Amino acid sequence: MAVTYPRKILNTISAREVMTEVVKKRDLQVLFLNSYRFNEQRSCLELTSLIESLNGQPPELVRDLARHVSDEARHAVWLTDLLYEMGEDLGTPESGSYIDELNRLLDLNGSDVQREDGLIAALASINATEKRGCQAFSAHIAALREAPASEENSRIRETLERILPEEAAHVSWGSRWLGRIASRSADHRARVNAAKRKYGMIEHAAFEAGMDITAGAELRRLGNLVEIANTLPVWERPAYLLERLPQALLSQDLQKSRLNAVKRVWQEQPELLIEQFVPMFLKGLQNLRPSLASTTSN
Repeated sequence: MAVTYPRKILNTISAREVMTEVVKKRDLQVLFLNSYRFNEQRSCLELTSLIESLNGQPPELVRDLARHVSDEARHAVWLTDLLYEMGEDLGTPESGSYIDELNRLLDLNGSDVQREDGLIAALASINATEKRGCQAFSAHIAALREAPASEENSRIRETLERILPEEAAHVSWGSRWLGRIASRSADHRARVNAAKRKYGMIEHAAFEAGMDITAGAELRRLGNLVEIANTLPVWERPAYLLERLPQALLSQDLQKSRLNAVKRVWQEQPELLIEQFVPMFLKGLQNLRPSLASTTSN
C-alpha cells in the first residue's frame, strides 16, 4: 500500500525550518497555538458528523471514531487552558481555518460514507490531516528544545508533548483501517492507494493555502486546484473547478493574512519591512507552480 507523507511548503520549506522561526516571536507562536486549538476543536464537529453519517455501521468504526472525538476534545481543552493561562485570545484565527479550506477543496460527489468508496475517502482524508498534525507538533517540539529556555516555552512544549503520542496513534489507526480495506483484493488496494494520493494532495493544498502569503500564491492555488481536479472523472472536473476558482484567485483570507503580516512587521521592526519582508514576498514569484504530484512516496 502506498505511503504518503506531508510535503514541504512550496517544495522547499520544511516544517522544522518554519517552526525554528515561529518560536523566536511570541506573538507568532501564539497564532500557531491558537490555530492548533481551533483545528482540534473543529475536528470534533467533523468527526461527529462522520459518525452520524455512518448511522451505526460498522459498529467497530463508530466506536473508534467516538474515541477519536474524545481525544481531539481533550487536545482542544489542553490548548485552550494553555492559551488562557498565557493570557491570550481564544477567538477564531483571523487567517481562516485550515479545516474550512480542506472542506472547500474536498469533492463531495463520493461523500456517502455508507458506500465503500465514500468510507475510503473519509478515512484517507482523516489520515492525511493526522499526519500533518504529527509533523507540525513534532517540528514545534524540536524547535522549542533548541530555543532559549523559558518557563512559558517549557509549558508549551509539555502541552504539545502530551498531544503528539495520541496524534501518532490516530495515524496508525487510520493506516490500519485503510490497510484492512486494501487487503481485500487488488482492486481494493488500488482504490485505497488512489484515495491516499488524492487526499494527500488535497490536504497539502489546504495546508499550503494557510501558510503561503508570498507573491504568486493565487497562481499556486490555481495550480493545486487543477492537479486535484485531474484526479476526478473527466465529466466532474469543470464543475469542481468553476465552483472553487473564485476562492482560489480572490481569497479574502489570503489578503487578510498578507495585511496582518505587514502590520505585524511594521509594528515590531519597521526597518525589516523593506530589508526582509518585501524580498521574502517577491521570492514567491520564483516558484509559481509547485507540483502536487510529488506528494506520494512508496
